[in-house]
Amino acid sequence: MVSIGEDRMENENLLFSLTKKDFRIDYYRGTGKGGQKRNKTENCCRITHIESGAVGKSEESRSKEHNKQTAFQRMTETEEFKKWYQLEVAKRLGKIADIENEVQKAMKLENIRIECKDKDDKWIEISIDELDN
Repeated sequence: MVSIGEDRMENENLLFSLTKKDFRIDYYRGTGKGGQKRNKTENCCRITHIESGAVGKSEESRSKEHNKQTAFQRMTETEEFKKWYQLEVAKRLGKIADIENEVQKAMKLENIRIECKDKDDKWIEISIDELDN
């Protein structure tokens, strides 16, 4: 579970927490150099955050636990996870509703340009009235 340290918890509220259910953890056998033991034990780790699709993996260490920690750290450093995290924080703080309202205001019919191809494969602009016909 991801959480903030106890001394910081008094001053800050925890927005959300991540548990094992939010991740898929796969262990697999390593490949390449390292001898027979490396090819027999499943100590390499791949961690996938299900919602964002972010993946981190590690197979450098002989320790399964160390590879798991390294894979988790690499997963949290990916762009997919960072974008998901920022979006999730914005949702929890209510800032996402402001963005949705701005998009709705901009999506007026006079702001939309509609084009289609004519018989000669040239793009022409058409009005909304022409779409109904």
